[in-house]
Amino acid sequence: MSAPAPRHDPYAAFRHRDCRLLIIGDILAAAGRLMQSVAVGWEIYERTSSTMALAWVGLVQALPIVALVLPSGHVADRFDRKKVVVLMQVLIALASGGLAFLSFNHGAIPLFYLCLLLSAVAQSFNGSAKSALLPLTVPIADYSNAVIWKSGGFQIASVAGPAVGGFLIAWRGSAASVYLVDALLNLVFAVFVWFIRVRHEPREKKEVSLRSLVAGFRFVWKTKVILATITLDLFAVLLGGATSLLPVYAKDILHVGPVGLGWLRAAPAVGAFAMGMAMAHLPPRYPIGQMLLWAVAGFGAATVGFGLSTAFWFSLLMLLLTGAFDNISVVVRHSLVQLLTPDKKRGRVSAVNNVFISCSNELGAFESGLVASIFGSAVISVVSGGLGTILVVLLTAKLWPEIARLKSLHHLTPPVEEEEIH
Repeated sequence: MSAPAPRHDPYAAFRHRDCRLLIIGDILAAAGRLMQSVAVGWEIYERTSSTMALAWVGLVQALPIVALVLPSGHVADRFDRKKVVVLMQVLIALASGGLAFLSFNHGAIPLFYLCLLLSAVAQSFNGSAKSALLPLTVPIADYSNAVIWKSGGFQIASVAGPAVGGFLIAWRGSAASVYLVDALLNLVFAVFVWFIRVRHEPREKKEVSLRSLVAGFRFVWKTKVILATITLDLFAVLLGGATSLLPVYAKDILHVGPVGLGWLRAAPAVGAFAMGMAMAHLPPRYPIGQMLLWAVAGFGAATVGFGLSTAFWFSLLMLLLTGAFDNISVVVRHSLVQLLTPDKKRGRVSAVNNVFISCSNELGAFESGLVASIFGSAVISVVSGGLGTILVVLLTAKLWPEIARLKSLHHLTPPVEEEEIH
């Protein structure tokens, strides 16, 4: 008679103190960051009435993360990841304080871009170190559960941040208070991380070389499942992301003002959180590969529905669905990246993954604003992007059939690799 299967624990990650500190602190910082995103979009569009001005917001935040992918990954693998995160959070708080000063004094728009650029530089180093830190706070058996809750926590922040940001703008008649709250929340996260007791801190002992710097890229290129998954996410969100154009929809199409903008920004997070809770509480027996492909296709279809909508309630529903579908991709991608990557390379591989995330989110914002500016229509930009996402799913399934064969995240182990030669 076989032994009964171990009982599924949906709260396994929260049994560990350090993981709780990291996730809760990350929720607070993410809420502040998303409040700031709403405030920046609203303030710049209010002052310029230009979709290209919104496009530049995405570009200035994406470029540093792409440009610094090699040094940020190297720093995460060579230095104390906890201290890197603390320092970067302080720098992000200072940049937010700069935005508050500019908003109070009606500063020049280019100076807003400068503060966003400085924040993005800090985020590039912060993201690599933070992603590589999470596996050190939980046993490997609980890591997938930690990813689900980390993603779920981000969705909580995505609901609270934009909604509170919209209310603050409407209440105060200014975005300055939003930037100050963001600075405070980032400092709180820095304190939380400082008190984490990391069980093991990996360090890269070998001398720095070009080969060691690009090790993350080489690993991703050789591991086709990771390459296919993050490529799918990159192009899907690059084409299908409509977030940067939400100020246009709130003001010119749906006519719901800053409070409505806050709820539009929060809607995807409501759907993502609901999906995250379902994934946390259900035993992980689903065929993740096929589910991933269908979810990204659903993300594209819901984006088309949102782009064509002129009713506020239907727009909220479509955005809710985009969040639910996108969360499946987030959990699968992050789990694959960390579980299939040797610990000594997690910082560099996380940096590569962060580039894909930033390209899909920030460059996607630039792409959406650019297309809207060229065609003079936010609707054309959003609808064409959703259709492009569905096409990307079909091409990915054709080019990398191994994705559809993925059954479970359990029992994944990093491949045995030869030592790097310097």
